[in-house]
Order: sequence, then C-alpha cells, then structure tokens
Amino acid sequence: MTAARFDIVLFDLGGVLIDFGGVEPMRKLSDIDSNEALWQRWLTCPWVQKFERGHCSGAEFAAGLVEEWGLAISPEEYLSAFRSWPASPFPGAAELVEEVRRHLPVGCLSNTNPLHWEEQFSRWTTLDALDFRFLSFEMGAVKPDQELFEKVAGLLPAPRDHVLFLDDNLINVDAANQAGFVSLHVRGVAEARGALVDAGILEM
Repeated sequence: MTAARFDIVLFDLGGVLIDFGGVEPMRKLSDIDSNEALWQRWLTCPWVQKFERGHCSGAEFAAGLVEEWGLAISPEEYLSAFRSWPASPFPGAAELVEEVRRHLPVGCLSNTNPLHWEEQFSRWTTLDALDFRFLSFEMGAVKPDQELFEKVAGLLPAPRDHVLFLDDNLINVDAANQAGFVSLHVRGVAEARGALVDAGILEM
C-alpha cells in the first residue's frame, strides 16, 4: 500500500478511537467466554441491529434484548447500565486524528445509537472536526451489512478502493473489503497508527 493510493481515512469509533466500556459487563451478563464470541452475537442480534439503525426506542431495544438473551436483569436496569458503557477516547486518539487530517480527509464509520451518541460520543470535541460522519442510526443501516457500505460509497467523493477503513471487528473488516473498500483490523490507537504507517499515510 502507498499513500498515493488513499484519498480518505475512515475510523471506527468504539475499540479503535474510543474505549468501549461495555464489553466486560455484557460478557458477564450474558455468560459469554470471549470478546470475539460476544461481538459475533452482538453484531448479528436483531434487536441490536434494529436499535442501531434507529428503528426502535431504547426501551423497546432493552426489553427485546433482555428477553432474547435471557439476561437476569430487568429491561430498565439493563438500559440504565447500557447508557454508561461507552467510556472515553483512548490516550492519543485526538492527536492521531489530527495527524491524519494533515494529510488526508478523515471520517468515522461506526455502529452506534442515539443514547450512546448523545450522552457519550458527541461530547468528544475531536469528532466535530471530522470531514465525514457516518453513524448507523443516522444512516438507517449497520455494519457488517453491505447496505451500509453501499450507502457510504455513494456519499464519499472518492473511489471505494481509495478509502482506508480501520475497524476492530473482523466481521466488519471482511464486509468492508467485500464491498470494495480497503479495510484493516486494528484495536486501539497504537495499532491504528501502525496500520497508517504501513499504508504510507503517516511516518514512523
């Protein structure tokens, strides 16, 4: 990969730039052994997809998920915990975004929902400076569905194979690559920066 190949960099938020605090408590609630197994179930759960598409309320999401997953908690208790799960940007995340923006336009492509966006993510002022913002609940589609990647491709002023997308879930990386984007699997700021160096966008 060379820097000349890319015109735009898109970051996933949770797990790449932002420390998503809900993985461990959700694993405990659902009695799932690994993060990978949890994400696989989460990303393919109809209630998660519905909520993160913006197609149901928080209360409807919580009631549906608690019932489907058989959680030993009330929907109200679950929703209260869910609101607080996203934590804060990883150290160095703001600096990385600004460094990339000195070379190329930067955006985010993230599955999220109105609760987490309004109460957590939107408070991170670095996101205000992004050139592109693709949020699942605003787009009406979620990763890893091809529908979302097709919508994003139609809105970007660059060929999809000139767009580098960094995500912490392999299922999303595979889907993005299938859609014609160049997508790499990274976790956290250090891995993201390493991928950008390898792509020729940033220097060591």
